This record gives sequence, C-alpha cells and structure tokens, in this order.
Amino acid sequence: MEIAPYITINPDIHHGAVVIMGTRVPVSIVIGSLAGGMNFEEVMQEYELTKEQVEAALAYAAELVAKINF
Repeated sequence: MEIAPYITINPDIHHGAVVIMGTRVPVSIVIGSLAGGMNFEEVMQEYELTKEQVEAALAYAAELVAKINF
C-alpha cells in the first residue's frame, strides 16, 4: 500500500516496514545512512536508489516528525 510518493508498506516485505516503493530498502535505513554521514550519492549507489527516492524518504520522515505532539 502506497502511503506517500515512492513510499510503501507491504506485510510481506521486511515484516511490514516502511520501504522505498519497488525495493526492499527501509526508509529508516536511508535516513540513518544520511544521518550517519553518507551523502546523497553514496546512499543512491549503496542501495541502488534514485535521487527522487532518497528525497521521498526524507520528505516522509519530515512529515512524521511534524506530526509529533509534545
């Protein structure tokens, strides 16, 4: 099920983790890799993703953070 552009959840892929559509790459791995110091190009190469897919992972993460109420 597509939950955002390029982002999907499928119970048969990574136990229902949020992944980049058409891949088995979890959004959390993309965000974690960027946070760990990898740049866009390194993430794209390492996980065989497009720039649009990496940007979609960031946008999805930003959307989730924006919804957090303290």
